[in-house]
Amino acid sequence: MTEPPRPTLLLTRPEAASHRFANAFRARFGADWPVVIAPLMRLRHLSPQIDLTGIDGLIFTSEAAVDAFCRISSDRSLPAWCVGKRTAEEAAGRGINAQHAGGDAKALAAILRERQGGRRLLWPHGQDRAVDLPELLNPAGIETISVETYVQEALPLTAEARALLAADQPVLLPLFSPRSARLFLSATRARTAPLWIAALSPAVAAELGELSRAMIRVAARPDGESLLDCLAATLGTEPEG
Repeated sequence: MTEPPRPTLLLTRPEAASHRFANAFRARFGADWPVVIAPLMRLRHLSPQIDLTGIDGLIFTSEAAVDAFCRISSDRSLPAWCVGKRTAEEAAGRGINAQHAGGDAKALAAILRERQGGRRLLWPHGQDRAVDLPELLNPAGIETISVETYVQEALPLTAEARALLAADQPVLLPLFSPRSARLFLSATRARTAPLWIAALSPAVAAELGELSRAMIRVAARPDGESLLDCLAATLGTEPEG
């Protein structure tokens, strides 16, 4: 008896991040798993002036922000508070002393309010932000200086991805941010394929309310490993727990 075809993994993150996740997915589920990479965003760096005079530390809420900061400044002397493990690893790999908060920006803000009162912190970030850290930190006596260091420009969906979504086979779709969820919805009004979606957080899932014929699961934690667990549960290869 012929087994049904495996659902294709569709990745819409920027190119480098999509390839990295595809490698992690195939390492766990099989090297020959079908994958389509169709970025809905392209990163463009900005060149703002960054003055570190009187700054006590850095806040990084994405790997892209670490890269953008390191392109602008050669100073690696300041400690950094990072939203998640991968961001902290990226910072550490650039010579920055980094700690992380397990992948949640609000948890990071809570840690900073507890430990960094009276400090001045610099927050390099992208144009699109899920959380307003100055709004959370400044009332607690933490002067948070916000600097926009990159933008993620929207891209049209590729012809290969449109064909995949116009077919009748299920598509595995991990989504990593509210903006990527919104961009996907606006780009795929005519799709017919059933979607098996793994959302990185409840905020991502909240953007998907209008989807029909979609199965949506939310990762237990906002990190790549939990998203893989979520996809495993969707595929039925590992028990939910």
